[in-house]
Amino acid sequence: MGLLLTIQIAIRALSRNKMRATLTVLGVVIGIAAVTTVVSIGNSAGQLIQSQIESFGTNFMFVGGREERRGRRARVVMPRLTEDDCTAIAEECPAVLATSPMVFVAGRPAAYGNSTMDVGSIMGVGTSFPLIRSWPVQAGGFFTDSHVESASRVCVIGFSVVSKLFQTRNPLGETLRVGGVPFEVVGVLEKKGGGMGGDDTDSAIVMPFSTVRQRLSGSRFNDVHAIFVAATGPDQVNTATNQIDQLLRERHKIGRNDEPDFEIHSANEISSMMGNVMGIITAALSGIAGISLLVGGVGIMNIMLVSVTERTREIGIRMAVGATGTDILIQFLIEAVVLSCFGGIIGISLGGGASFMASHVINTIDSDMNWPVVFSPAAGVVAIIFSAIVGIVFGLYPAWRASRLDPIDALRYE
Repeated sequence: MGLLLTIQIAIRALSRNKMRATLTVLGVVIGIAAVTTVVSIGNSAGQLIQSQIESFGTNFMFVGGREERRGRRARVVMPRLTEDDCTAIAEECPAVLATSPMVFVAGRPAAYGNSTMDVGSIMGVGTSFPLIRSWPVQAGGFFTDSHVESASRVCVIGFSVVSKLFQTRNPLGETLRVGGVPFEVVGVLEKKGGGMGGDDTDSAIVMPFSTVRQRLSGSRFNDVHAIFVAATGPDQVNTATNQIDQLLRERHKIGRNDEPDFEIHSANEISSMMGNVMGIITAALSGIAGISLLVGGVGIMNIMLVSVTERTREIGIRMAVGATGTDILIQFLIEAVVLSCFGGIIGISLGGGASFMASHVINTIDSDMNWPVVFSPAAGVVAIIFSAIVGIVFGLYPAWRASRLDPIDALRYE
């Protein structure tokens, strides 16, 4: 019996009881749909995080506090970084393009006229900030070195601050009050979109670090919370890291084998770490969703065993007219594979639709999130292949039992 004829016979046999075939593949449909949805959403989240990390700049680095663990608790040890450390890094590390001190204060309300809003981030930085963070000014200009030296009350605001406080009014030259202190708006940053933790990056207000330190924090010391760094190129990030580590150890009098009071991070490092985390989460959820495939495979096996029992006399007749045990085996295996692949196709369609709807809902709730829809055709092909494997594995035993029937006993079966 030819393979094409065997497939036709298998499909005809399944079409005799459409309701049973539909219920049989339900487990496979749910399993494939769940796996497809989880993988698609995981890939979408990974792409979103990657794009947000890349928005920092591929050569972006920062020197900050060191995480210290005591038992299950972790705390960040604030580094002993100063403005002089920042200057030294820029002057003595050849692989470093630019540096900027960073001083921050906890979010404070910002007000203009009768409008107020909670500011997500108030950062005090240097004049190289737009270059280091790859965050250019859309309107107006950035503050200058003279503003930094005199701790001028000027600020550059994000897109969300403009839309919430100034709305259609031009903010340039206007006075914005932050924590009750007046600041002149000299520039507006380009729109960045949602942040990695779901925060609104565009609700930031950026000021000279000397201004934040003196007028908002009330400090007269030259300490900074972190140092933003831009390497001369993406391929120089590791070199810059080594140079900064050696320099700061010398300045802070820390031995090579001693624990430093600072840590150096890069956008590539963060990207790699987040990729590993998302991979683990996606794999775990896919494993859980894969249990549905196991249940669906067991369902296929049970129904195929019932089908073998119901069609015992039919099997006997086919054997009597010349069908071999191999023909019977192939026929029932094909039926199991067709059932499973049919469920896989439906599952992929439902999973793709679910991932699209999830992205639509997320973007509707938060229009700044820009959650992408990622559906890989390769993943669909893999899902179909996996469905076929499920059909073969769980259909093998019923098919083997059908092929081992004695033709005489099968013809006598009522």
